[in-house]
This record gives sequence, structure tokens and C-alpha cells, in this order.
Amino acid sequence: MKTNKIGFIGGGNMASSLISGLIASGHVPEQIWVSDINPDTLAGLKQQLNVNTSASNDDIINAVDVVVLAVKPQALSAVAQSVAALIQQKKSLVVSIAAGVNQSSLSRWLGNDTAIVRCMPNTPALVLTGATALHANLQVTAEQRNLAESILRAVGIALWVENETELDAVTAVSGSGPAYYFLLMEAMEKAALELGLSVGTARLLVQQTALGAAKIALESVESPEQLRQRVTSPGGTTQKAVETFEQGGFTELVSKALHAARDHSVEMSKQMESF
Repeated sequence: MKTNKIGFIGGGNMASSLISGLIASGHVPEQIWVSDINPDTLAGLKQQLNVNTSASNDDIINAVDVVVLAVKPQALSAVAQSVAALIQQKKSLVVSIAAGVNQSSLSRWLGNDTAIVRCMPNTPALVLTGATALHANLQVTAEQRNLAESILRAVGIALWVENETELDAVTAVSGSGPAYYFLLMEAMEKAALELGLSVGTARLLVQQTALGAAKIALESVESPEQLRQRVTSPGGTTQKAVETFEQGGFTELVSKALHAARDHSVEMSKQMESF
């Protein structure tokens, strides 16, 4: 990939995942800058990933082509307003990965003429299997869109959504999604232990089964429903388990959970508008 100078303001879990993924995909560590208020975080990133670090956000902005805002949503207003003048002076492209913070708020804090790409990545970016949706405001040029997409595509799939409001649904589906699968794996592992399997055996079987199912789904043109039906023999053990899931309201519960996550993302956006 083309080497661009990328700066991260905030060095937490998501930033660390993205940086690790970028390096694993061939990006040069010396072309990546990170700032954070926690010196231990910076020391860890420097030691583990050999990237440039600084306690100064201004140092980061001055050094890079694109600024990734990776601080917690609650802190984003103060951080954005503190760097707004320099962002406008350098005409930097800003990529925000903060959940629930809309472009209207970002533009108000950074300046209405700021080129902003808002995106929702997820933590599998750490192992180059991330899923990210992006939305650009009208100030973003075609070249900047390509730059933002190349950063996120380096750690998985990246796709653009037409309406910014779709990012709330993306947050519920893929942004928070890894935790749902971990929850199911956790529950399956506990049940496997109850059935008499050892911890090592149960964990490996659950992990490999999850990987295999995902790989089949990715490589198939059939829908998940069709794939489920294909591996569910009438009157067999799988059918019995699936019927038990359905009797417990599994589908309805998943729908309720994702709607709750989407609604909370919308609520967070509204709260941020008051800052």
C-alpha cells in the first residue's frame, strides 16, 4: 500500500488494533504517530510497535497527512476543539472512529470546512479481519476518500454507506458484534464443560467451529438461513438444539439486543450535540 503519514490522537484498544493491523499489512511503523494523555500507553506502543509517540496532539497533527481521532466519545469535544485551529491551518483530513459522535458535532468542534470521514471499525482489525463502514462529509475529496478507505481496508473490509444515520446500525451489527460472538462462544464453552469435556478441548472445539462456520458463510453464495437448513438434518441432534434456541426466543432476543445497541448509539449522538 502507499505509505502515508498517519496520526492517531488516542492510543487505546481500537487505535492499537488499527495500528497493529496497519503494520501487519505492511505499513511502515516510522510513518505512524500516536499521542495519548497516558505516558504508560505511549511507552507500551513505542516498545511493542516501534511507532512515533508524543504527549502533544499538535506534534502529531504537524507530522502527518491524516489525523485519526481515537479518543473516547466523552472526551472528543474537548480534544477536537483544542486542535481545531491547527487542523484548519493544515487542512488535515480527519477520520473519526468514535462511536455515536456524528459529523454535525465534529464539524461544529473542528470547523465547518473540515474534511471529515466518520467510520465504525471493529476490534478484529487487530488480526486483519476487521469490518468498517465509512461516511464522508461534502468537504472530503475523492483522493481523501481513497486515503481513508486505504487505511481501514488495510485491516479488513471497508465499505461506504450513503447516509450517515446508517452508522448507528453498523455500530450495533459489526462495531459491537464481536462481543456477541464471544458471548455465544463463552456460553457454548460453559455448556461443553457441563457435558464433561475438558477446558482445552471445549475451547478449541468452540473456536474452530466458529471459524469454520464463518469461513463457510463468507465463501458461500447461500444465505445464513439456507446454510443452517443444509446442516440441520430432520429429526437429528442439530434440529433439536435449534428448536431449543427458537423456543427460548433466540431470534427475537438478538433483534432486541441490536435495536438496543442502535438506539444507544443514536442517544449518544444526541448527547454529544449538547457539548
